[in-house]
Amino acid sequence: QVQLVESGGGLVQPGGSLRLSCAASGRIFDINTMGWYRQAPGKQRELVATITSGGSTNFADSVEGRFTISRDNAKNTVYLQMNSLKPEDTAVYVCNGHIRSTIWVPYNEYWGQGTQVTVSS
Repeated sequence: QVQLVESGGGLVQPGGSLRLSCAASGRIFDINTMGWYRQAPGKQRELVATITSGGSTNFADSVEGRFTISRDNAKNTVYLQMNSLKPEDTAVYVCNGHIRSTIWVPYNEYWGQGTQVTVSS
């Protein structure tokens, strides 16, 4: 079974930066699109950013220009660099990946457990 594990969350002042990591482990043949989502208490899950296997990226309007998504295929890891953080960025950030364990099976969607990001003075 494939697992995604996030790390790097924490408490940061407005205007600060954090870098989140999400490492996939288990039996992995390859990984297609990966992404980051976030969910604040009482709110719906929101797409933050995605990155395709070819390196194309997509960002929510609210984070465009402040966040960067990247990946290291050798490490099966996706990153989210968050700069100029705002209080409204506070949420649990969850990693997503479209992964297959062998060439003979379809890609499946996997989700991490989430990591808390709190932006506050």
